[in-house]
Amino acid sequence: MPEYRFEPIGVIRSPFKEKFGIPRQAGLMARARATLEILPPYDREEAFRGLEQFSHVWILFVFHGCIRDGWRPTVRPPRLGGNRRVGVFATRSGFRPNPIGLSAVRLEGIGVSGPEGGCRLYLAGVDLLDGTPILDIKPYLPYADAVEGADGGFAKAPPTADLPVAFSPEAKAVLRSRESTIPGLTDFIADMLKADPRPAYHACRRERRRFGTRVFDVDVQWEFREGGIWVTGVVDVENRPPAS
Repeated sequence: MPEYRFEPIGVIRSPFKEKFGIPRQAGLMARARATLEILPPYDREEAFRGLEQFSHVWILFVFHGCIRDGWRPTVRPPRLGGNRRVGVFATRSGFRPNPIGLSAVRLEGIGVSGPEGGCRLYLAGVDLLDGTPILDIKPYLPYADAVEGADGGFAKAPPTADLPVAFSPEAKAVLRSRESTIPGLTDFIADMLKADPRPAYHACRRERRRFGTRVFDVDVQWEFREGGIWVTGVVDVENRPPAS
């Protein structure tokens, strides 16, 4: 069989700086916006002519944060509690023989720098890690891509977690100071956490454990308490104390 090599056509610039906290599917978090920077020689205006007519696009990408040696035929999807194994090809797990993913995201605009090249796509509803290599872009076609009556297997409906999110006075103070540089940061954090990003095996437990999630240039420190999520602090990454 011939060997195939794929070259990225672009790279994602997203607020998600680590895998923990990223929405588990595209479209679940409308405030999750990203910029797709197109790389030369693909950053030509004519290559995107007509794409502005579509509201959504398919993004094919590399799970660059999940690459590891070897693969396993079964995985434990969060939708099944993280304890039940199913076949890797029955999931959208990033740990695959070929770590390729796809997401349907909203196209909010196309920016072109000039006649010599330079092109960006502005996306919303993303579930993509910052720095994700992009392999291809395709327009989303509702008549072909939305199949009426399709069966979603063990993931028939969107995740239902909608936990209340509260902020400590210390966290609120930092967020007020950062809203001028990152508008909507407080709402972004609340949207991310209300979906309960904890691993499934933690979500089944009731003990209070602290978590940290990096978005934009801040570390969000939070814990699950009975009935919801409590944000204990927000720390600028550059001011974060070194690990001991």
